[in-house]
Amino acid sequence: MPRRLFKRYMPHPDRIKGSKSLRFLGSLIHDPNLWHLNRHSVSRAMAIGLFWAMMPMPMQMVAAALIAIPARANLPISVGLVWLTNPITMPAVFYCSYKFGAWLTSTPTLLIPDHITLRWIGQVLQTHWQPLLLGSIVLGAALALIGYLATNAYWRWWVQHNWRKRQDKRQQRDIQN
Repeated sequence: MPRRLFKRYMPHPDRIKGSKSLRFLGSLIHDPNLWHLNRHSVSRAMAIGLFWAMMPMPMQMVAAALIAIPARANLPISVGLVWLTNPITMPAVFYCSYKFGAWLTSTPTLLIPDHITLRWIGQVLQTHWQPLLLGSIVLGAALALIGYLATNAYWRWWVQHNWRKRQDKRQQRDIQN
């Protein structure tokens, strides 16, 4: 079952609840539904995590956690998925978001210079933030929808697959007896 796969890699809820960095959430993180591994909470967590991973902003994990709590999505999965855009993948992901946003708004894109400096990045962000933000929002929403539907469909398929296997074993046992 997918639950076993997720449980294998997730930290224990008590360890996360006791984290000093999450004290600002107070009793909100003690809701047991934030830690359950079921089709609905994991699907919602996938959508939330994938959406916030695409946002070009600091503290994406906090945003994902603040949305996961009222949505009753699995908190560790929501927050963990944000790390898809880590310091290694972030430039490529945000450049693709920028190119997609520029294509949506029909604005010419900037070429990446041979030597990227912080000054160049600052100038680009001041003048070309709209295509980046639009591309990030549209791609984030699309990934969230795909992640939600794919997780939901996979979970249902896995449960049905295992159910059929158990039925086949029962029939084999009944035939042998």
